[in-house]
Amino acid sequence: MANQAIGILETRGLTALVQGTDAMLKAANVQILGPMKGVGSGLVSATVTGDVAAVNAAIETGADTAGRYGEVVTAHVIARPHNDTAKLMPSTKSKK
Repeated sequence: MANQAIGILETRGLTALVQGTDAMLKAANVQILGPMKGVGSGLVSATVTGDVAAVNAAIETGADTAGRYGEVVTAHVIARPHNDTAKLMPSTKSKK
């Protein structure tokens, strides 16, 4: 994840998150990290990674789109996170 940014979109309700995630993936060259996560109390989140500009564009577009379908709780970008931060992030790698 060196020199990659992390973007997190959290919404209240799955429909808003699915719409927002779809918009993020279409708007910029980003990859989703793992499955969408349920946080509790109706909160769900999705995490994307890519270069800083792409993640910024994706999160902005995703938050705008999700806001049309429900409540956006937070949309945040971490530019160039510390390498140990990757230990906390969901993984797309299959575990065998």
